[in-house]
Amino acid sequence: MEAEPGPDGKRRCWWANGSDDMRAYHDAEWGRPLRGENELYERLTLEAFQSGLSWLTILRKRENFRRAFDGFAIERVAEYGPADIERLMADAGIVRNRRKIEAAIANARAARELHAAGDSLDSLIWSFAPDPAPAAPRADEDLASSTPESKALAKELKRRG
Repeated sequence: MEAEPGPDGKRRCWWANGSDDMRAYHDAEWGRPLRGENELYERLTLEAFQSGLSWLTILRKRENFRRAFDGFAIERVAEYGPADIERLMADAGIVRNRRKIEAAIANARAARELHAAGDSLDSLIWSFAPDPAPAAPRADEDLASSTPESKALAKELKRRG
């Protein structure tokens, strides 16, 4: 995971120098803690849409996703019905996968249920953060595709719908 200089001379992870979008994501977002209900819901939704695609594809469509999903406002998306699903299926600016769209809506409804129970998506997700935080990876082989914490979080999110 050798840092490489980009076109501006700034050293970045090897994967970040392929495009302006990836450089901007690396410099402003990657590896930084993310807090907030709608912000975490957006990231989870975009990562679900990314399945089977490149992250760059999703980054390039992110503004379209934000527009199409009402800024990822959980309370709004939780109210989506069949007409909204058809609207989203017709939107060429996003990834048009019915199962992923339906899952995004179901996840907003599950987050709304958390709120109704006096909990939050933010607190639920962050309750699985390791303490202390692990050291930053130094090489590609240090990047785990999953951790005990991520597996436990996935199990809990699934349990909660």
